[in-house]
Amino acid sequence: MAVIPVIDLEPYFSGAPGAIKSVAGELATALETIGFFLIVNHGVPRDLIDRTFDEARRFHAQPLDAKMALRMNEHNNGYMSMGRYAVWTSDVNANDKPDLNEAFFSKRERSPDDPLARSGRRFAGPNRWPKDLPGFREAVLAYTDAVDALGRRLLPACALALDLSPDVFDAPFAESQFSFRLSHYPPVEAEANQFGIAPHTDANFMTFLAQTEVPGLQVRLPSGGWLDVPYVPDSFAVNSGDMMYRWTNGRFKSTPHRVLPPVGCHRYAIPFFLGPHLDTEIACLPTCQGSDNPARFPPITYDAYLHWWYDANYNAAVQKDPA
Repeated sequence: MAVIPVIDLEPYFSGAPGAIKSVAGELATALETIGFFLIVNHGVPRDLIDRTFDEARRFHAQPLDAKMALRMNEHNNGYMSMGRYAVWTSDVNANDKPDLNEAFFSKRERSPDDPLARSGRRFAGPNRWPKDLPGFREAVLAYTDAVDALGRRLLPACALALDLSPDVFDAPFAESQFSFRLSHYPPVEAEANQFGIAPHTDANFMTFLAQTEVPGLQVRLPSGGWLDVPYVPDSFAVNSGDMMYRWTNGRFKSTPHRVLPPVGCHRYAIPFFLGPHLDTEIACLPTCQGSDNPARFPPITYDAYLHWWYDANYNAAVQKDPA
């Protein structure tokens, strides 16, 4: 029976002898087989996680017109109303119904004089923040800073898991390109082939999801069946995405997953999607190719991949009116 492994990061983060190699081995096994794992003793404060869930509830409790005033901009930051989107490009399932959740998105906060912000490039533009929720922006930024740091602390182990130098990902992630999502899944009845989030793979490098007791997240197994991600208190569910899959020539999976609508209660989720700098070229890593295993994907920048993926799945133009 398939099991999602639990990886204890305390020995690694405390510098215990041999711990980084041990964690690298566990990561390799998880990402080569199921593509998901849980981490405990991750270092993100419990009260910060709890506060961020509270902010998700507070944001989505606002009247619809207040949320629509922050509707998604061209950088895919802001509010996305329920029933306006799905991962239409999914090759996991014929997604033909919109997803049953609403969400607020933010990315790396940039000052007005930040070079990328001044360039006017997409995905480097301003976040959209509510004016009538004191402390919301500060709480979200504190959380994204903490999870970004967690992700970068795992990078040396990811590199070792691929038989690479532990610093190989340092430069691409020195200024990571992340997206953060505050999601709300109301307990509504789904139509046939409709989900809280329909079956899909993530577009980014690695996703960090602080777990909640309300179930719903499921992972597709190689057999085609679906496995509930178990709840482990004070843990993150972590999965690799399409960028990891392309970079490793398919060695590390980008595993399909979905979320079922909750029954009898509301569900909130705060996934953090970690990616490299926009200009990073995603080309097959040297340890993931050979004469009998040629590179399967042409090189592409993370920026170019995001343009394609967001336009196909989360086009801000359709957010003008709620469903």
